[in-house]
Amino acid sequence: MRIVSLVPSATETLFALGAGDEVIAVTHECDWPPEAAGRDRVTRDLIQPGLSAGEIERAVRERTERGESIYALDVERLVELQPDLIVTQALCTVCAVSYDDVRAIAQERIPGPPQVLSLDPRTMGEVLEDVRRLAEAIDRWSEGEALLEDAAERIDVVRDAVEGARRPRVAAIEWLDPPFAAGHWTPQLVDWAGGEDVLGFAGEHSFATDWETVAAARPDVVVVMPCGYDASRAHREASAFRERLEGVGAGQIVAVDASAYFSRPGPRLVDGLELLAYLLHPDRFPEPPPAIEQRALELA
Repeated sequence: MRIVSLVPSATETLFALGAGDEVIAVTHECDWPPEAAGRDRVTRDLIQPGLSAGEIERAVRERTERGESIYALDVERLVELQPDLIVTQALCTVCAVSYDDVRAIAQERIPGPPQVLSLDPRTMGEVLEDVRRLAEAIDRWSEGEALLEDAAERIDVVRDAVEGARRPRVAAIEWLDPPFAAGHWTPQLVDWAGGEDVLGFAGEHSFATDWETVAAARPDVVVVMPCGYDASRAHREASAFRERLEGVGAGQIVAVDASAYFSRPGPRLVDGLELLAYLLHPDRFPEPPPAIEQRALELA
């Protein structure tokens, strides 16, 4: 099967299912696993580099309000590749090219036409179910079940370990200018990790708020997880907003690798859960997850 993945989380899942050799093209943001970098890239970013958090937010908002994508799709290359399956999403206009555009191109210009599979999870249950849907679409049922079984076991280990523990109040911040409360699956991860999310709502969109509201929520811990940023970039962003973050009054402020473990609804969300559990309950998780220094950085 010839597969084009237009979503980084789908690329990760396809490789985790053992179908990496069938993936012929990905997006410019697909950076995991490292082998994905060797595939054709059929998208590019239309937001100029080097902008601040506030400038990025304004540029994205202006384009989306005009009905314009923030990504360009190399249509001619996509047609030339003649995939059997295109994996995309329609949940977030900021995360991928337009689903409607992809479907129209597939139906009108690519022989077959190829199947277009849209993965649009809002909760952890839907994230895991999409693993099964993708496994079925590429005829890797057993690999999908093995991946889900491993995820379920690891989730159970975390939830059992934090049972009965004091639940710190957590503010998960997905963007800093303006501050965005993380939604979708993140509040569930916080809950399963033994915390209480004081801003976001499970299964609902992330939303813009203000620093006064964040402070009024009285978080014990602020987790800075700017969408699409790794730990070092998140730490730089947090440092730039140090005064605002410290004004919230939390006892702990930590920047995490959102790109790998929180922003993308793929298998590594379970790594994110384990990371949160370690951050919130180090007494119950004396050993940090592997490579913790690359996943989370305290705001000193």
